[in-house]
Amino acid sequence: MSDLVSEGKVRFLGLSEAGEQTIRRAHAVHPITALQSEYSLWERNLEPRIIPLLRELGIGLVPFAPLGRGFLTGSVKPAEEYPESDYRHNDPRYKGENFDANMRAASAVRELAGQKGATPGQIALAWLLHKGPDIVPIPGTNKRTHLEDNVGAVAVSLSDEEMSGLDAALSPENVAGPRYTEKQMAQVDR
Repeated sequence: MSDLVSEGKVRFLGLSEAGEQTIRRAHAVHPITALQSEYSLWERNLEPRIIPLLRELGIGLVPFAPLGRGFLTGSVKPAEEYPESDYRHNDPRYKGENFDANMRAASAVRELAGQKGATPGQIALAWLLHKGPDIVPIPGTNKRTHLEDNVGAVAVSLSDEEMSGLDAALSPENVAGPRYTEKQMAQVDR
């Protein structure tokens, strides 16, 4: 990959879903510009070790699923209401008691959105944007109205108290169920 940069075929190198050792090894060979991984109020697994490592090495974070796969917007339904072809049908966080617990946890986002005259999606994205200039979320957007809503997050200001409240409401202990099925987790470098 480093040769591709030297040859001018690519400008920068990035990684996706990489763990600590992979990031360090890759960065030692050639500077890594960005890591793409799931990170949001809903999925905070990067906070203890990966984000500090990225900051130590000067690597940006490009979080996918910044709206918590829809949970943070409130536009989801239980797993059994999705067709078997939809990934949410098997998502552990959408099943049974996990779904109910996660809807309760995510209610903090909806409540704050109502108080601030914003949408829940804007609050979720604003939370990420307030985490630092080295974090640039990439929300999946398939409608113009969603794009406009997402861009509106830039104008949402969150106080330290509001950030702390969101952090507490959606702390890892308050999000029920594993991130993926066991089979899917086997594909993630941790």
